[in-house]
Amino acid sequence: MMGPDTDDKKRKDLNAAEIGALAHLYRAEVYRSTIWRTRLDTTTNWSVVTLGIALSITFAAPTASALPLVLVGVLLLFFLMVEARRYRFFNVWRARCRWIETHFYAPMLDGGDLHLEENWQKTLAEDYWRPKYHVSLIISVGRRVRNTYLWILLIQALAYMGKIIVHPEPAISVSEVMGRASVGPISGEIVVALGLLYIFSLVAIALWSYVHDRGRALRGERNSGSSMG
Repeated sequence: MMGPDTDDKKRKDLNAAEIGALAHLYRAEVYRSTIWRTRLDTTTNWSVVTLGIALSITFAAPTASALPLVLVGVLLLFFLMVEARRYRFFNVWRARCRWIETHFYAPMLDGGDLHLEENWQKTLAEDYWRPKYHVSLIISVGRRVRNTYLWILLIQALAYMGKIIVHPEPAISVSEVMGRASVGPISGEIVVALGLLYIFSLVAIALWSYVHDRGRALRGERNSGSSMG
């Protein structure tokens, strides 16, 4: 009778057919990650085009309103949330590809040993049996802000401040700038404060996600069975 260790060792062995199947699985995961990466680029393009339209309208004439640059912030936030959701899907396929690369291909290329004793295949199998997101929504928002949206927000903020400071003619006082920033019954101070809160909140989320990811990397969680993302 085989003991538990012997049976477990027998189950871990991969024959040529199983290795070939795993190679095809890796190709499929690379394809899926590529498709979802393209979808991330699509929402980023939407944000860039929308901001470009707002800039064109706002700077079309010295007397043009700066309101489009305020309203575009709502659209940018919507696109960011859509992109963060798409990133969570993309990260599943990306993490699976990276997991196979680091535990299957890299050991095989380095020493000809698949290191099946590390039970990495169990983590991969569990992820197929019970699929789940590997990062939270707030982490994905922070990563997208860090990678892309930080620059879009910076351009939006600089363009808005430049508009109310320069047009229709250079402002000579802070009160004049705040007067130009007002939107209907809402004072300029409130509009500017909400804008700063909007930007700094997203920057804070980006910094928090960076610290979180850095901490996970230092603790080695990305290389353990607790997480693939």
